[in-house]
Amino acid sequence: MNIDLKNLTITKAQDALKKGEFTSVQLTQAYLDQIVLKNKDINAYLEVYDDALKAAAHADELIKAGKAGPLTGIPLAIKDNILVKGKTASASSKILENYHATYNATVISKLGREGMVFLGRTNMDEFAMGGSTENSAFGVTKNPHDTSRVAGGSSGGSAAAVAMDGALCALGSDTGGSIRQPASFCGVVGLKPTYGAVSRYGVMAMGSSLDQIGPFTKTVEDCEILFNAMKGVDVYDSTTITDRTYSPVRIGTKKPVIGVPRDFLKGDGIDSAMLAAFEKSLAALKEKGYEIKDVSLPNISYSLMVYYILMPAEVSSNLARFDGVKYGLHVDGADGIADYFETRGAGFGREVIRRVLLGTYVLSSGYYDAYYNRANAVRAMITEDFNKAFKSVDIIATPTTPSAAFKIGEKTADPVAMYLEDIFTVTANLTGMPALSIPCGKTTIDGKELPLGLQLSGRHGDEQTLFEVGKDFEQK
Repeated sequence: MNIDLKNLTITKAQDALKKGEFTSVQLTQAYLDQIVLKNKDINAYLEVYDDALKAAAHADELIKAGKAGPLTGIPLAIKDNILVKGKTASASSKILENYHATYNATVISKLGREGMVFLGRTNMDEFAMGGSTENSAFGVTKNPHDTSRVAGGSSGGSAAAVAMDGALCALGSDTGGSIRQPASFCGVVGLKPTYGAVSRYGVMAMGSSLDQIGPFTKTVEDCEILFNAMKGVDVYDSTTITDRTYSPVRIGTKKPVIGVPRDFLKGDGIDSAMLAAFEKSLAALKEKGYEIKDVSLPNISYSLMVYYILMPAEVSSNLARFDGVKYGLHVDGADGIADYFETRGAGFGREVIRRVLLGTYVLSSGYYDAYYNRANAVRAMITEDFNKAFKSVDIIATPTTPSAAFKIGEKTADPVAMYLEDIFTVTANLTGMPALSIPCGKTTIDGKELPLGLQLSGRHGDEQTLFEVGKDFEQK
């Protein structure tokens, strides 16, 4: 059966499944065929699950019995740091290459109950550390729009899986832009939810105060459907929140008011094509009746510096558990301490080691107050800046990234240049607010059309306004 995967959405697929135009087994097989066709060149998937068709057959039974929900029978790709019971979960690291999850992450349990079909696990930067998926122990993921360029990171495999029509939707994790940046590079929709909106139980922690699971989809409507299925309080994650925790009050009486931090957009390194696409997006929103206002975020320029102090500190703490004793790789040394050093030296890649060392340094005696505590204080100031801005606007708009996807290998020798890719995205993780990346145009480089992304950030708990504006923006 010929299914138009390129133009398929969750809502269209669910309608077709209920009408009997095709079955979940046929839909799943179509994606499996696409993976066979394209994954050898893209490297989005590390593993395709052998029970996907069995899960699809069960979904067809639910549909036939009239027990289908909005996600029943829908094929999903899963980032390699999210646990699926009985399946390998390596976080794209040699240290966990042969680790099999002993339980399901909460999001997997929820989506499994919805009747979703899990296609397989996707490539990522090792332990989610990177912005290009070049730090994977199992090879780089290439951008489906131009295989000489990166798919972004750290959730590059998930973004590429959706962009190459190898999944209808996918899960990623976002610590400093790891969903939104690859979504922008690959031309799909990506959401970083409010901190605590989606349970982190069963997700390998990178930065515990920063991490959030979120969806990749073709449309904002699909993103909303998947988010609504995942969100909610979880007894296994004390940081999860209810819908009633925040009560956003809209400024705009008819349509949300959109704020733009103009001063922040004047810095070096922002591509002219990206700025042009951003201004065109603002003009399109204004034409639709949205009020566009300049906003001041005095401390936003410190965001990247604060992030790259706090995140490595949390990394050094979270990765201490990989010691060659409890699980994962074990390398024999001369004694117990040597086992620890040998295992971590052999199992961790360069970027992971770099961040563990940096994080251990900023947490060490004599430097804790000078770096870690001061960074936390500035983090609070940045959050307060956004809270003040949201007293006059409902959404803050920026580009998602400074430019389109860069060449594979272009920034690997310069970690600072790679870190600058996060300049627009880290604020959502530092403040805990939700942020949505939507395709907003294309630029042509070396004869290839490359996607660009618009980022919309909202008040804590106000994903609904992001979805409202995002869906309206898509109807250009």
